[in-house]
Amino acid sequence: MSSADGLRTNGAGATTGVLISGAAPSADVEPKRYRGAFVRLYRGEMRLLLTRRRNMILLGVLAVVPIFIGIAVKVSDPGNGDGPQFIGRITGNGLFLVFTALTVGIPFFLPLVIGVIAGDSIAGEAGMGTLRYLLTVPVARGRLLAVKTLAVATFTFISVLVVAIIGLIMGAALFGLHSLVLLSGDTVGIGSALLRTLGVVAYVTIALFALAAGGLFISTLTENAIAAMAATVSIAVFSALLDAVPQLSAIHPALLTDHWLGFGELLRTSISASDLISWTGLHLAYAAIFLSLAWSRITTRDITS
Repeated sequence: MSSADGLRTNGAGATTGVLISGAAPSADVEPKRYRGAFVRLYRGEMRLLLTRRRNMILLGVLAVVPIFIGIAVKVSDPGNGDGPQFIGRITGNGLFLVFTALTVGIPFFLPLVIGVIAGDSIAGEAGMGTLRYLLTVPVARGRLLAVKTLAVATFTFISVLVVAIIGLIMGAALFGLHSLVLLSGDTVGIGSALLRTLGVVAYVTIALFALAAGGLFISTLTENAIAAMAATVSIAVFSALLDAVPQLSAIHPALLTDHWLGFGELLRTSISASDLISWTGLHLAYAAIFLSLAWSRITTRDITS
């Protein structure tokens, strides 16, 4: 839940649970469990994420990216091979508009959206003084973090899916969908092409979730949501800056952003499964480290607001 949306209430309109003290709960106290509580918390979190005007505007900005690119290509009609990767192929197959929009969105637009959502997830609650109301029996701190993590991961997937779906619709409307000519030169049918596109969406979602996990950790460190958002986006910016320095090539494979565009491997005839597994494993390792730090922080910090 975001801070600006108020306190959670039960069916009678009363705040759920009671205030907890500022100190972390004793390990000897086992909170009473309620069947289906996790699912209800998750549904409430997603409902609030998807009804906040700010979040809808952010998704709208993402939707504009493939629309703008599609119209620009239709008007200018660049020759095959001109411009950035994929953009010269759009006129021959609208499916390439999906890949182009993701390529354009990954360096800035998508990290910005993920940074805002993840950075605000916990810091926003603390800044408005509602976090201590959420951390009430039987809502344990670990469960709250799990709900926030799942909600942020879902919103990350939705963000990538918005770019892909709008790109697919615009591509089909402006250029049509045909058999896909892969980067390696071979051609696959539309069914296989759509399946590979789903794989691209999944890969990009996992890659960006690593950044979202970093945002969740930062969000547990401060009560200033804006600072948490900026710091989350800074993770991607700093990693990209390091990735752009040739003298630091030795550490490039370990950087968070180095393999964000690795989805191009899925557009080849012979897909290197070892590379995809390695890159995905790196992103999941980042996510695991950040989430472990977030869990350690939120389960031990004093909640005073």
